[in-house]
Amino acid sequence: MKAKVVSITKKGQATLPVDMRRRHNLKKRVLVMDTREGLLIKPLPTPESERGSLKDIFKKTARELLKESRAEDSKREKRLEELI
Repeated sequence: MKAKVVSITKKGQATLPVDMRRRHNLKKRVLVMDTREGLLIKPLPTPESERGSLKDIFKKTARELLKESRAEDSKREKRLEELI
């Protein structure tokens, strides 16, 4: 395991060594987790790598869900107009 000493500013900011950032593919944002052993810094997945990761949870596509939602809104609006 490689270790380096990093300074922390008054604002709590630290600069991660470039070789470590490159090796672990760290970009603009990271996930920082508090563990028993200390802080764990992990790369955040990109939207491209996560595309389709929720398709097993949602049985319908986003387009189908949106269409159903709009249909329900339309029905609700018609009922309200009938009351006026």
